[in-house]
Amino acid sequence: MRKTISKRTAERVVNDGANRVTEEDVYKVVDRADDIQKKVSLHGPLGRLINDVKLMISLVKDYWNKSYRDVPWWTVAAVVTALLYVLSPVDLIPDFIPFFGLLDDAAVVSACLFLVEQDLSRYRSWKDSKAESEKRDGNNE
Repeated sequence: MRKTISKRTAERVVNDGANRVTEEDVYKVVDRADDIQKKVSLHGPLGRLINDVKLMISLVKDYWNKSYRDVPWWTVAAVVTALLYVLSPVDLIPDFIPFFGLLDDAAVVSACLFLVEQDLSRYRSWKDSKAESEKRDGNNE
């Protein structure tokens, strides 16, 4: 049995999934965000991606509540696909296989990060700017 998936396969998972994402899928990520973060933070191969996963979840939440819409739907759909892949117990390498079961999850998240890097960077800048503005406004009161 092959223990890892190729970058091309991971990108195909993200692309194919992004083309099928629905608003219901977006809601599922928002609703299960804590479960996704817990799964990522507890496991080796995904642990190094925790900050990126948190940012991805934040993007989906801000998109869902309409506070950030300066992002193409495809980017949101790709992020949702990767996060649902992490959440799903059924994927290319079953998660119950110690360590190796999460390598495909890490590969899919990494492929997604590569594909949406510019949009995620713009979102991070917006989020940082918003936080700085709120901090300034809070100090002026």
